[in-house]
Amino acid sequence: MPVTVRRAVPEDAPGLSRLAALTFPLACTPQTAAETLTAHIAEHLGEQLFREHLADPARTVLIAADAADLDADPLGYTMLVSGEPSDADVVRVLRRRPTIELARCYVHPDRHGTGTASQLMTATVETARELGAAGIWLGVREENGRANAFYARHGFKHVGSKRFHIGEEWENDFVRERAL
Repeated sequence: MPVTVRRAVPEDAPGLSRLAALTFPLACTPQTAAETLTAHIAEHLGEQLFREHLADPARTVLIAADAADLDADPLGYTMLVSGEPSDADVVRVLRRRPTIELARCYVHPDRHGTGTASQLMTATVETARELGAAGIWLGVREENGRANAFYARHGFKHVGSKRFHIGEEWENDFVRERAL
């Protein structure tokens, strides 16, 4: 199915929330408790929070949509966050300024291996350039081999590490950066 990538609008919030609830657990370690995932999804990936993100001028959300059914839920999404990172570990390892964070990059599992993620990433990198960033960075679980390989293929270099707090646990992330 052909895919189109576009900026998300407020009407996309329900579909984004559903996709986020489906895909976020795929990025976590197997040790992350189900109740921790459920609580995180409820607190950080709800429809109202997506509406707030879409209204935030520091955030840019792109969606990959089925070109034949633009009203269907998104097939994937990315979220860019402009500005200097607040995490001291990230600030210390980034080499490019101004920078922009690729805070989220998720694709429906049925679309893995179809090129949807690459098409979405290409549009996301171009959008980051248009926003004036010299570099783009992200955090990704050390144990997430599939995601790490994908980001490496798209030019993101491992430049350091940071910790990610979920529930009562801390997980370790690689920090990856790409020059724009």
